[in-house]
Amino acid sequence: HRIFLRELENYVEYPELVGRCFLDQMEDFQIYEKYCQNKPRSESLWRQFSDSVFFQECQRKLDHKLSLDSYLLKPVQRITKYQLLLKEMLKYSKNCEGAEDLQEALTSILGILKAVNDSMHQIAITGYDGNLNELGKLLMQGSFSVWTDHKKGHSKVKDLARFKPMQRHLFLHEKAVLFCKKREENGEGYEKAPSYSYKHSLNMAAVGITENVKGDAKKFEIWYNAREEVYIIQAPTPEVKATWVNEIRKVLT
Repeated sequence: HRIFLRELENYVEYPELVGRCFLDQMEDFQIYEKYCQNKPRSESLWRQFSDSVFFQECQRKLDHKLSLDSYLLKPVQRITKYQLLLKEMLKYSKNCEGAEDLQEALTSILGILKAVNDSMHQIAITGYDGNLNELGKLLMQGSFSVWTDHKKGHSKVKDLARFKPMQRHLFLHEKAVLFCKKREENGEGYEKAPSYSYKHSLNMAAVGITENVKGDAKKFEIWYNAREEVYIIQAPTPEVKATWVNEIRKVLT
């Protein structure tokens, strides 16, 4: 209200140049990630104290039609609306002076949205002993079918593992890849969001990758300690596989 709105108003006569406003403030937009991470906590607090006299009195004094939780939701809705706005503006600004800035602003906002979405999944990981922040930046997360083929272990277990995939949610960090099991929760709102029980992780320093597995364009292999452990991973689509393979390759190189 004090900064960004005022900057936007400066461009009322030159809307095609509005991308510059976004680019100037892009560092401050990172706060949305923190805000969204805290949203489950603020919702939980609101549920505990929503009927307190204090909040009711605040609402009455401010003459607000809606209760506080509606306002707490606004930033979450707003960050998703910015990208729609920029897409629309770009559509009508193809050959004008500010088109490059609009495109760059859109790319940056989409990056922030991805980070927000990824971090919302990350805060739902349970059972990990260490500090997730020490694993470096979270690059990707998603659900996969995983087969294991380990040199160590009972041969019958190996045969069984080879045929029956496990459903695993993978979190790729700069320093490690985490394998988790997704658990759907019963409840309302954010309490209904899934949680992920941590199963195991692989240190990226000892990981190798085989990009193509015969007979399936959606599969790739992650192997560990010179193929002592091999994980065959099937993505939902060849495109998802390609994105993950590229990200893993970047980390390894």
